[in-house]
Amino acid sequence: MAVTRFGRQLRAKGSYGFCLKMTAVGVLGLCFILIWSLFSSSSVVSQRSTFGEFSEPVSANGKVFESQIRPSKNEPRKDQASKEDKKSKFDSDLGKRDEKTVNGSESSVNKGGKEASNEEKKEKGNELAESDGEGLQKEEGGEKEEVEANDKEQEEDAVDGEGEGNENSEEDAELSDGVDVDQEALEDGSDESKSKGKKKEKTGPLFDPKAHYTWKLCSTRSKHNYIPCIDVESAGGRLQSYRHHERSCPRTPPMCLVPLPLDGYGTPVRWPESKLKILSKNVAHPKLAAFVKMQSWVVESGEYLTFLQNQTELKGGVMHYLESIEEMLPDIEWGKNVRLVLDIGCTDSGFAAALLDKDVLTLALGLKDDLVDLAQVALERGLPAVVSPFENRRLPFPSIVFDAIHCRECHTLWHSNGGKLLLEMNRVLRPGGYFILSTQHDSIEVEEAMSNLIASICWNILAHKAVEISDVGVKIYQKPESNDIFELRRKKNPPLCKEDENPDSAWYNPIKSCLHTIPSSIEQRGTEWPEQWPKRLETYPDWMNNKEKLIADTLHWKAIVDKSYLAGMDIDWSNIRNVMDMKAINGGFAAALLQKDVWVMNVVHVHAPDTLPIIFERGLVGVYHDWCESFGTYPRSYDLLHADHLFSRLKKRCKQPVAIVVEMDRIVRPGGWAIIRDKVEILDPLEGIFRSLHWEIRMTYNHEKEGIMCVQKTIWRP
Repeated sequence: MAVTRFGRQLRAKGSYGFCLKMTAVGVLGLCFILIWSLFSSSSVVSQRSTFGEFSEPVSANGKVFESQIRPSKNEPRKDQASKEDKKSKFDSDLGKRDEKTVNGSESSVNKGGKEASNEEKKEKGNELAESDGEGLQKEEGGEKEEVEANDKEQEEDAVDGEGEGNENSEEDAELSDGVDVDQEALEDGSDESKSKGKKKEKTGPLFDPKAHYTWKLCSTRSKHNYIPCIDVESAGGRLQSYRHHERSCPRTPPMCLVPLPLDGYGTPVRWPESKLKILSKNVAHPKLAAFVKMQSWVVESGEYLTFLQNQTELKGGVMHYLESIEEMLPDIEWGKNVRLVLDIGCTDSGFAAALLDKDVLTLALGLKDDLVDLAQVALERGLPAVVSPFENRRLPFPSIVFDAIHCRECHTLWHSNGGKLLLEMNRVLRPGGYFILSTQHDSIEVEEAMSNLIASICWNILAHKAVEISDVGVKIYQKPESNDIFELRRKKNPPLCKEDENPDSAWYNPIKSCLHTIPSSIEQRGTEWPEQWPKRLETYPDWMNNKEKLIADTLHWKAIVDKSYLAGMDIDWSNIRNVMDMKAINGGFAAALLQKDVWVMNVVHVHAPDTLPIIFERGLVGVYHDWCESFGTYPRSYDLLHADHLFSRLKKRCKQPVAIVVEMDRIVRPGGWAIIRDKVEILDPLEGIFRSLHWEIRMTYNHEKEGIMCVQKTIWRP
């Protein structure tokens, strides 16, 4: 009877019954969510286990308590006993500690050939977790400005190709305070995305995990020295001309592997011994042997090319040459006032080697019409060099970044074609910077034409002296520091560039027949000369916004390099000299490596925010590049490549993302390394691609959806 009365009361009070029903529905809903979350978590663990044995606990703030670096022989987890075949596919070679043979010479994975104890391994793993566990989280916040720029470019349907340059303004170099890099993707159902009606973009070029790769050698006339975008071949398979004047890439990226030199490839001489001698077979070239016989600064002694100390093509030696320049102009102060030098022509590289002892970083511009390929010799010696044609297009550098430009017998006709090449030097030279020109024989006609050209662009000649010992005439010019002098010209030729002409737009852009104005506002880059080195590295001028974030970025990379790269990867850094940061931002990675005897080529993607001026301002070097194309360097040029979220940030720009891995294989020396940081969904199939190229997987590590992989190239060729 009581139940009946209670039911009647419920029917009488409809609102109370409705609340009771909603309560029941809510309880059922909570049960459903609880069951769904249990199944969901198990699927995430399964997804992560395909990348490797990573089940480290994560605290509430996201920090890793314990890392796990995969050795070659891991004990299987209970929930993976049935997947032993899958696990063995991704086992790392780090724990094997076997000595690997590279062209007959042995190189141990563990420095000194000693096997680390279990306690040492655990300590390294913990250090790696502390640096990378936090570092991988910071990646998203530290690079959001680049992803936002990439998304904006895709929304505007930007198309890669010739004639497209860096369209980013200097404001793009600022670090923004936006959301995390993947927040837009995670919040695909947000009101803003719905209102715009955008389609969700993929996070990066995903590799097919089921693809099977077979490789073959490139059949090109350049053979072991093949540079795809410079060594252009006709349909008949013959080079149109070995002297190329424009960069022209094949329609489809090369999917072949560059062969080794005919006489084989030997382990490169370590730095700093490589300044004085290199293996001649590593830089084998048909014209090189004949060239060496005519030179006094390099001799062939057995299997080596030996560079005589303090000897160059100059009779008095390179040190006498440098001292003469400093006597002519004491303000140069090598290594303090002048830190960054562009060396046109890349003759014997003795100039760059000597300046390196004075803390001057000299980037040699190797011209491909140089039949001797001396840029390759410079790279083998461990000196910075980049290969680029130089005739009608701008060089891949921002404006006003080099402290000095040097040209000694570079055979460049500066006065021809309306003086365009000298106007390009004016573009990249810092206001108040120095142009050092030294020649042995100048005709009266050339002297007069050069004098008229120099006067038309308002350069001031500071010194002119003939070095008696070497019989070389040296002239030092200085670029003006203000625009006032341009108004005093009688003839306004060349004219001043239009205000909308971007001087930093350099990728595939033609050289302009105009003068760019000198920055005049304190907020503009180039109005002040940088601080003396090394204070310059950590000095941030007024035109750099968000200085606090730039400082945080530097500390962030220093922690990762110190705790992870130098201590946790078993890389023998005594074998590392040439390093490339394939996706540099502010130069933090390069700055962190200054403690080692290495130099870093900072590569800024042409579709990313233009942060390359910041890198140069800090006293570091770099270039613009589009990784959908081949890089301007010789094969086997670099000892280590660093790719921080390179593949995921390129998104769908490259038609064949696998070609980027092929390019990495081209420019890394046998025995060289690559460190890749990216999303797990990209690193997983990427590991299989490196295995197909017979690279050895030395270490893998992941934290949530981010991961890091360290691989080493072998001597293998198909």
